[in-house]
Amino acid sequence: MGLYILVFVLTFCLMEFMAWFTHKYVMHGFLWYLHADHHKKDHDSWFERNDAFFIFYAVVSMIFFFLWQNNILEIGLAIGIGIFAYGLAYFLVHDIFIHQRFKLFRNANSKYGRAVRRAHKMHHKHVGKEDGECFGMLLFPLKYYKNA
Repeated sequence: MGLYILVFVLTFCLMEFMAWFTHKYVMHGFLWYLHADHHKKDHDSWFERNDAFFIFYAVVSMIFFFLWQNNILEIGLAIGIGIFAYGLAYFLVHDIFIHQRFKLFRNANSKYGRAVRRAHKMHHKHVGKEDGECFGMLLFPLKYYKNA
């Protein structure tokens, strides 16, 4: 049981790095056309092309569930749940808390909350794919926490 908890926690933590890497080099790279509408809305839909990245990571998570279910990878369940948990945290922080796609957590005002919002605002000040900063989600440069 301890191994599965360790794998879950490591997967969740590694997903922050994967989110940073994917955001910096894929979303602000060769798949910018999917991410661009997140920086500068060019449509009237509630959905964004950027939402495709959620689907990608959901499929990756499901693959690990499948591998576990079919006795191919014993720790597949822990990895799949770790990816899912990070995706849920990302959705709650990014889409609900920061961007208010659902009107929840509007009055949350912790130091961490102010810092994560500020770091994300600094990321969004760049409407193009170049010169970006703060590509992670749950972790960000300490200066934003100190200034919160």
